[in-house]
Amino acid sequence: MPTLDAALASRFAAAALGHVTREYPNKLDHVMGGPADVRGPRDLHPIFFGSFDWHSCVHGWWTLFTLLRRFPGMPEAPRIRALADELFTEANVAAETAYLARPESRGFERPYGWAWLLMLAAEMDRHQDVDGRRRAETLRPLALAFAQRFHAFLPLASYPVRVGTHFNTAFALRLTLDWAETSDAALAGLCRDKAMAWHGGDRDCQAWEPSQDEFLSPALMEASLMRRALPTEAFRDWFDVFLPGLAESRPATLFLPATVSDRSDGKIAHLDGLNLSRAWCWREIAAALPAGDPRAAAARAAAEAHLTAALPHVTGDYMGEHWLASFALLALTA
Repeated sequence: MPTLDAALASRFAAAALGHVTREYPNKLDHVMGGPADVRGPRDLHPIFFGSFDWHSCVHGWWTLFTLLRRFPGMPEAPRIRALADELFTEANVAAETAYLARPESRGFERPYGWAWLLMLAAEMDRHQDVDGRRRAETLRPLALAFAQRFHAFLPLASYPVRVGTHFNTAFALRLTLDWAETSDAALAGLCRDKAMAWHGGDRDCQAWEPSQDEFLSPALMEASLMRRALPTEAFRDWFDVFLPGLAESRPATLFLPATVSDRSDGKIAHLDGLNLSRAWCWREIAAALPAGDPRAAAARAAAEAHLTAALPHVTGDYMGEHWLASFALLALTA
């Protein structure tokens, strides 16, 4: 299984530093209420203006803070710290938070960006040095604003969204639990309740995937959420009937890395992310299965195959480079 070492960490950090402050090209999620709302990315988002889109900038920073914690002596560490101090200020966080108060921003980045912001906040809370604690406290109002959005939205969400793109609700709950379990017990409970309401009765998943521009596996992402939301024995009981053919490597599509035909096409490049996110899910699933379960060995082998297929392509073309390192990091640290 590929591992995260200092050289790979430095490669990922250099890539993220190359895009979190790159303002253009940029794809905004911005609803304009009038002519005054015609503004550029940095004017709208003084922290998360880079990386092609807002959510990629958020998880680009998650990548940087995660690598900084794991490899504090890496060559890129001084630049990460200096840039964080430049951008993560009270005034900039207030501006990012104020953007959410616009009536036109109700659906802004729902639910993918919401979850990644809370994932970033959870990572920043792990930094226990003086500067790390200060930065985490500075970001907290924005994290609380997104947590409140989940509190308001989840009771209204009667149905899950099972696509393999940004709207996937299992992915959003899976990330949100990382923050909520230590910072908002009520939200953690709401996420678990919603996971059961949406997926508790799912059986015999057919796994009609991948689609052309997916970067998440609808099947494996649901399993990853349930592994996180349920006690171990309850998850195993659920998983037995969710993917009952797994011991025979069925559905076969889940074990076969996706082919990426054109990495300069931003949508087709999503398939490298699919391979990385599948590796992440497979590793989490394997860890939750009983010792000696042949499905665990199959899951680990599938994770290795997917990682091996995608890792060489994390950097090289901006359409993937502005976000893929985050998903590689999820897989490598699972």
